[in-house]
Amino acid sequence: MAAEQDPEGRAAARPLLTDLYQATMALGYWRAGRAQEVAEFELFFRRCPFGGAFALAAGLRDCVRFVRAFRLRDADVQFLASVLPPDTDPAFFQHLRALDCSGVTVRALPEGSLAFPGVPLLQVSGPLLVVQLLETPLLCLVSYASLIATNAARLRLIAGPEKRLLELGLRRAQGPDGGLTASTYSYLGGFDGSSNMLAGQLRGVPVAGTLAHSFITSFSGTEVPPDPMLAPAAGQGPRVDLAARVETWLERVCGHLGLGVQEPHRGERAAFVAYALAFPRDFQGLLDTYSVQRSGLPNFLAVALALEELGYQAVGVRLDSGDLLQQAQETRGVFRTVAAQFRVPWLESIPIAVSNNIDEEELARLAQKLVSVGGQPRMKLTEDPEKQTLPGSKAAFRLLGSDGALLLDVLQLAEEPPPQAGQELRVWPRGTQESCTVRPAHVEPLLRLWVQQGQLCEPLPSLAESRAFAQQSLSRLSPAHRRLEQPALYQVALSEKLRALVDRLSARGAL
Repeated sequence: MAAEQDPEGRAAARPLLTDLYQATMALGYWRAGRAQEVAEFELFFRRCPFGGAFALAAGLRDCVRFVRAFRLRDADVQFLASVLPPDTDPAFFQHLRALDCSGVTVRALPEGSLAFPGVPLLQVSGPLLVVQLLETPLLCLVSYASLIATNAARLRLIAGPEKRLLELGLRRAQGPDGGLTASTYSYLGGFDGSSNMLAGQLRGVPVAGTLAHSFITSFSGTEVPPDPMLAPAAGQGPRVDLAARVETWLERVCGHLGLGVQEPHRGERAAFVAYALAFPRDFQGLLDTYSVQRSGLPNFLAVALALEELGYQAVGVRLDSGDLLQQAQETRGVFRTVAAQFRVPWLESIPIAVSNNIDEEELARLAQKLVSVGGQPRMKLTEDPEKQTLPGSKAAFRLLGSDGALLLDVLQLAEEPPPQAGQELRVWPRGTQESCTVRPAHVEPLLRLWVQQGQLCEPLPSLAESRAFAQQSLSRLSPAHRRLEQPALYQVALSEKLRALVDRLSARGAL
């Protein structure tokens, strides 16, 4: 598919995004005559990130794209030959050149699903050698995406559904790929958009952003706009010298605020005028380049009120340093008095955005004040119970009460019949030695079939659709599980048959 028709393909991972030991194991399987054995691996996590009680599953779209496009090119095989033993049989490299994922099947939680410890996010089955080579890249694609989406979801829960959250972290991201992934999956997790233009181009993430401090400091105040004239928003009437109207309004604003007209920085005001001339319908002021109260606010108000005369409405302000909560409260107070003084009602509720290392603690502090912001089961045995894996090919189901509340997730062997609504079920909660019974009113299968024998089984949801599904999923969490500090742990249980298999293999010491 041409890049123009498939923009996401330009962001796809390469086949050698893997660990060397995956290639050495592949050679070992091939030498042992086991390359075509059917195998299955699962991706799951043992603890929820950030000390929470949930995670969001993400990265499926990237995984499916990787699997369907997987093919080692000549350059890839040549590099592998350079890092494997020099006496490696050339027939092995011929085998690698012919590899594809036509025998691979992928089951996974839909993107945006709630995920809990021990429940597979992804199941991959197929020829042993191929799925071994897929393991590391699929772990990479799912793990970071799910981490970012979960973090974004937690921030959305703090901010509430109405406040606007933007991801602006590209300049500090872990490289280009990390930046693109973070922008993409923060949107899936609940953010409203990103400053990352490539995420907009390749992934359809809404892009947003205005100006930085460097734009403001580049102006000294001596600049003369080549064309300071601005037409009214309605398109009718004479054009007006915006810079001159701003100076008139500055006198009135400073008089109201008790400031001298020389106090607001001339260069900052010139920058605001230049930006307003370029974006009269989307004018936003960055207030803290010099002094919020003595410069940023009066300069912004002078430009905003001059625009208002022409029928334009400024879209907001941004604070990027200092005590953001205190400055936001003081700024809101000024907006209210100026709105009343000059009879501009919309100014009273103009959005105030904050930026600069907003973490969960800071957002929680701000949130109430701001309006923007193959056959035989295998099991890993270890002395640490948390690091034990569960054997066999498994299915996963979510059990719900009559009111739709989440009761627990149950893992069972794939061969077992699924739980039935209204029927009592005996399960073994993980981490306990006692069983319990549950009678679900509804049962939801969790793992859907996305790729079978290399072919896509159903269309993948768009990023926007997965984002909406994530918010729907989060809304089903109980307050105790949604709580970000000391949340109640969500229960994951094993079926009787799976628990019996675990006990049997543990007793044998099977690996």
